[in-house]
Formats: sequence, structure tokens, C-alpha cells
Amino acid sequence: MDYGTYPYDEPYVRPRRRINHFAWTVAILLLTGFALAAWLGSFYIFDQPERPDSYRILQKLHKIEPPKRFELTAAPAGEFLNPQQLYERYVGMGAAELARANAELVRNYIRNYQQVRGLVPYVVGRYSIVATRQLGPGDVFTSGVVALTTAIDNGELLMEHVYPAPPEALPLMKQTLTVGLEIKLERTHDISAVIHAERLADGRIMITAVPLLYGSYTVTRGLGTFRLEPPLALNLPAGWPLFKAEERAAIEQHVADYREKMATAQGSQVSIPGVSQSATPPPAQNQLVRVEQAKPVEPVALPPRALVKNEKLAKPTPLPKGKKGKKQRLESPVPASTPAQPVVAQKQAAPTATPFAVASAPSPSRFPNLPAATPAPVSKPSGAEPPAVAQALSVPTATPVPVLPAQPAPAEGSNVALASNAGGGSWKTFPPGRMPLGRLIGTGDLRDVAEHGLAGERVYLKGQFVVNFSDANKAVLRPRTKLTDKVLHFGGGSSTRIIVEFPRGYTPPPQGATVSRDEMRPYEITEVRKDDDGQLNVFVREIMQPN
Repeated sequence: MDYGTYPYDEPYVRPRRRINHFAWTVAILLLTGFALAAWLGSFYIFDQPERPDSYRILQKLHKIEPPKRFELTAAPAGEFLNPQQLYERYVGMGAAELARANAELVRNYIRNYQQVRGLVPYVVGRYSIVATRQLGPGDVFTSGVVALTTAIDNGELLMEHVYPAPPEALPLMKQTLTVGLEIKLERTHDISAVIHAERLADGRIMITAVPLLYGSYTVTRGLGTFRLEPPLALNLPAGWPLFKAEERAAIEQHVADYREKMATAQGSQVSIPGVSQSATPPPAQNQLVRVEQAKPVEPVALPPRALVKNEKLAKPTPLPKGKKGKKQRLESPVPASTPAQPVVAQKQAAPTATPFAVASAPSPSRFPNLPAATPAPVSKPSGAEPPAVAQALSVPTATPVPVLPAQPAPAEGSNVALASNAGGGSWKTFPPGRMPLGRLIGTGDLRDVAEHGLAGERVYLKGQFVVNFSDANKAVLRPRTKLTDKVLHFGGGSSTRIIVEFPRGYTPPPQGATVSRDEMRPYEITEVRKDDDGQLNVFVREIMQPN
């Protein structure tokens, strides 16, 4: 029997299709190239937001935030450069190096200085306004005023200072920012970052700077205050600088013609705004200064909180033995209701907008039309300590500041004061271990204090800290965390900022130093605030006498 055949086999079978390997190879290569292009394109777009096309794509994808307002104590770490240092930094750069530096400056500004390599360059010094103009849709900043200035002590450096502001503030800004007005930028209360540098054809350097604080400004001889606002978006296709070459050349030619005309008419050389003929610049007759309105803080009465098991008590001052010592020991704790007035006075002495004193207030003689405010009498409560009363008397006097109609005007009877840069208060200090009775906590307990408040009790802070910023009478510290804590995100050190105020005559620790405080030499906490982004701002003061 033949098993090799099957009676139902079809004699004709459909031929099997051949796989086109070449076509599949081409398709896979195209898909691989597309994936590689998308991968490289994402790096191109996200890593270079300063390019106009990348910025536009990121805006459509909602992957970029508008520029934000910084506080003086939360400004990015930077270096303050005077006109000579700025000129020396950028004049030696080649064209390619200068282009890379400008790209990095704009990139840091667009990213709100979240990923900064190195230090941010800030501008300090005296500058005189040569020309101003209103910003429009054809500029990088579409609303506000830009001022073209020249350094008083270095004629080789020009600066265009940008003042972003809403349209309702423009009339007052045009009246305030006039030709010849002096702009004095100081590191104590001005944070103007360089976002572009340009080498001119004649060898001079022109920089573009913008104030990261976006504060309120006024002049020492005049009335009216205008407030800046961060721009909602940037028009990067407009290009840098804001004053183009043709416009700047026309301005300089106009200034030169005016100088020649005045010299011919008077028969002598006449100085123009921003150019000094003597080696020492004369004092300014009128200056643009930044001011901040102090916001009054109302006390919040909170019930006292019980101590936790792990919390320690700071060692109190040793009391004398005998019957009198027992009586004093019973009366030593401060009631929760008595420190209400000293706490309020202490908070009013430090403005809530910026814990540092950020602007020098004009003297009363410069404002003859403004009534001089007299300090209100402060009644000494029973049981209050003399240092707290002295702190309450150091509240700056109230001075009404006129504002724009578009801005909310202060109500009648409300205290509106200008912050002062006069540093150093006065309060009682103690030897190590001799401070009054209080609760001692570490940096891990600060969030609990922020939620429940101080509750009218003395709270001391201990721990190890690193100095991020140091000023005349203030310093900004960060808790020192271990490597394991940074990896596991324990302790919250990266989101905690300690602002220390030192008494008059004390020298704050230098930037970069490490400070250790224990139960014998703690800081006294005056206020703990928690921002919307989870940042803790802890305000403390030095109460220990130096060794």
C-alpha cells in the first residue's frame, strides 16, 4: 500500500510569498532615525530655551515658567561686580566665548536660576541715565521702560537697565526716569543681574541688567512711587541688546552735538549727564532708590503647646539659693499673654516682604511736603523684659509714601514706612548657658513650629549650619546635612533657610563658614514662616555674648 500520496491533496498549491527584507530594513532605519532625531531634538529644545524657536515650543507645551520675583534673602548665589570688573570680564572674551556666555546668562534668567553653574553676576556702582524709552511689542521685554546709562567712574562701560512694569505705571516712570538721574546700585539692597553683554565697535562694553527683586522705586527729590512686575513672557526674536546700534549711535551723536553747542555758547567745556570731568565723582543731587513698604503684622493668639518627650529645655540662669530663690523660680516662666506687644514690635522692625533692610529711606529734609511722623508711645507691660521694650522702641517711624492710582492706596491711619539699610539693633545678650528658660529644638522640629507657632514661649534653635550669605548685621544660613540625608531627603535642610540678625557691634560669620550651635549657645527664634512652595524661613537673632 502506497502511503506517500493522499487522495485529497490538491495538485496546484498557492505559491508562498517572499518577505521583502530590504523594505523592512529601510523602514526600521527610518524609525530609528526618527527616534534619534526626536531624542536629540528634545535635548536641543529643553537644554537651549534661550533660542527663540525652543522658547516658543516650550511655551506651547507649558514647560516653561515666567520670570519670578525674588526676595533679597532668597536671591541666587552670585558675585557683585563694579563697572571696572564688568569691563575687564567681558572685554577679553572672543566672539565665540562671548556668545556662549550670553546664551548661559539668558538661559539662567529664563529658568529662574534653577540650574546655575557658578555664580550669577550682579551689578553694583553708580550710573547716570543718558536716554530712556518705552518698551513695546518689538522688544524682548514688551512692557516697561529701559534706561541707557553710563558708569560714572568708568566711561568704557554702558548699561541698559530694564524696568519691567505694567502699562498703568508708565506715565509716572517716564516722569521719574529722566536724563541725568543717577542710579546707585548697592549689594545691600539691589539685585540687578546681568543677562547680556555686547562689545561695541569702538571697544566699549554694553551690558543689559534687570532687577530680580522687581521692587518699588522713587527718587530722593520728588514724589511718587512706581512698582515693577516680572514679565509674563519674553519676545526673544526681537534680539539683544534693547538699544540697537543705530538708535544708540543717534543718541550719542545727539549728546555730542548738545555738548559742543553748550561749549561754544559758554566758551568752556560743559559736562554732560553721566560724564564727570574730575577724578572723584561729585555727589548726586538726585538719585533713584528702591523702597519697600513695611507690612504691619497682627498678633495671633495661639494656645500653649505641651512639650514633646524628645524636646529638651535650655539651661536657665542659675538662681540664688534660699527662700528668695524659690520665689523667683515660681515667677520666672513668662505667661503666654504678656509677650504680645514685644513680639508685635519685633515683627514690625523686620519687614515681612524682605527680612533684610533693602533700601535707604530718604531723609525728611528731602521731602519737605511730607509730615514727619512721631513714634507712638510704647507702654511697658508688667512682667516684660527691658530688652523687649528696647526692641519695640527701635521700630522705624512711619512715613506715608504716595503710590500710583492703579496700586492699592494705604487706608487712612495705616502706617506705611520705608525700609532702612541702617543695620544692627540692640537687645540683651547672655553668657553661654545663662539665657532665660525656653524650649530647645533642632532643625527637624521647625515645621512643627511653623504649623503651631511660637505660642508665646521662648524657643531656641541648635544645630550645624553653613553660611550662604553674610551682610553688615545679618546672615543667611542653611542646615548642614549629611550625604545620607541628602540622598534620602531627611531633615528638610534644602528647603530651610535661617535668617540671623546680629546686635550692633557684632561681626557675622563669613560666607561659606560652618556654624555650630548647641544647648549652651543657641539662637533665639523670633518667627517661622512657610511659603507656598514648602520653603521654611526661620528668623532668629543672636543672644549670646562673644567668647
